Amino acid sequence: MNLVALRGPALAVLSAVLLVLVFPKFSITWLAPVCLAPLLLAVAGEANPKRRALLGWAGGIVYWAGACYWIRNVLEQYGGMNVGLVWLAYFLYALARALPWAVFAWLAGYVMPSRWAVLGVAALWTGLERVYGPFSFAWLVLGNAGIDMGIPMRLAPLTGVYGLSFVLAMMNVAVALLLLRRPRRDLLPLLLLAGLYILPKLPEIEQGTEIAVLAQPDVEETREWTETMLENTIRGMAIQSLNSSLQAKPAPKLILWPEVPAPLYFETDAFLRDQVAQLARVANADVLLGAVGRAPGQDVFNSVFLVGADGNPGGRYDKVNLVPFGEHTPELFQWVGRITSEAGTFRPGTSSRTLPVAQGQQAGVFICYESVFPHYVREFAQKGATVLINASNDGYFGRLSGREQHLLLVRMRAAENRRWLLRPTNDGVTAAIDPAGRIDQQLPPLRKTAGRMRFSFRKDTTPYTQYGDWFVWGCLAIGCGLAAWHARQS
Repeated sequence: MNLVALRGPALAVLSAVLLVLVFPKFSITWLAPVCLAPLLLAVAGEANPKRRALLGWAGGIVYWAGACYWIRNVLEQYGGMNVGLVWLAYFLYALARALPWAVFAWLAGYVMPSRWAVLGVAALWTGLERVYGPFSFAWLVLGNAGIDMGIPMRLAPLTGVYGLSFVLAMMNVAVALLLLRRPRRDLLPLLLLAGLYILPKLPEIEQGTEIAVLAQPDVEETREWTETMLENTIRGMAIQSLNSSLQAKPAPKLILWPEVPAPLYFETDAFLRDQVAQLARVANADVLLGAVGRAPGQDVFNSVFLVGADGNPGGRYDKVNLVPFGEHTPELFQWVGRITSEAGTFRPGTSSRTLPVAQGQQAGVFICYESVFPHYVREFAQKGATVLINASNDGYFGRLSGREQHLLLVRMRAAENRRWLLRPTNDGVTAAIDPAGRIDQQLPPLRKTAGRMRFSFRKDTTPYTQYGDWFVWGCLAIGCGLAAWHARQS
């Protein structure tokens, strides 16, 4: 066996394993500044561009298979697929999702010998994170590991999560250059990191001035519904929400119900409308609830409905970014089992929109998986949302780490836009997140409950809210430009 030939693949796989360890369920975040270094060593030692791409692809396959291992459970338990098809779909997902890693390794090989490697390779990694690949299945990016790193988090409202990715990628490149015994001058770009200390500090911990009641109904994902069971579930959510609303002062401004795996059809279910209207009037609070929306014809939407404190409907938001294989199925993958009863029939909404709440405020409500798109969530704040709400159902993750991974993403959306973020979920993690991305309060997961949580309305906007992904697109342009320049010189 040629041990030299195995060195590159072993280093690529090592990077993948280290990056898996960075995120839940392991959360060893101190590995974030070093996890990519083995892959970069492999890239620097491989002159053949095709073999470099294969190294990156191999590492990416291992990473995505490891980080998103919960996909197998979702497809098998809730997609109704047999074991063979589950493994095939899981493998194809990892193959497709790893393609940006292959492109990164191919291009990074041209930039690594340069004295600008620290900046150029970091820009490449960061820029390629914005390219979500086939089926738009975005998930964890490197910068999410920095959610509890106070100094790097100062970048979030300026550059979004991608600024943190860039900082961590710079550190990884520097570690690789040190191991390669490169001249110290090649590390000079690290001095730019001192600029983090002159950025505005994170907001101080504050107690919110308003109250919201968040319901967590803990509805089973695979329940077979009868009319009686459905009415009991709706009535139970209403009673728990009302009890939490009346148990203390001040009264809540908002009552939030999550996305749930139940056949809730607001426009055609008189019982549901009556229960929600009574709840809103008695609590004197606006109610936002997840339900299936309809349009003229047969189109259905994953929606959130607003019922005002007077008991009257006040608007609706239709989910724009549907979950691949969960809410819509790409044509080439019709053989993949449906995860929800409406899968393959949901239609996407047309655009982000805010909903008027609390007499003059605006709520930016995005549904479940939409939290993974920084550029989309910022649109709500840009359009005037003074509080963000992520109505979610993470029950499909079971007891696996997907729910904790999802929470990381949601926390970053709060920090990027300096907004309080309220997160009602079906079975956890239900939480109130402050404008720095810190969890202020949360309910115990996997329990049928409701709780009062503090928050505040805010109208100030961040540079990221105003200008969006200027930084990451610049990284992609600069990184690819440097790679193309050095490729021509080689």
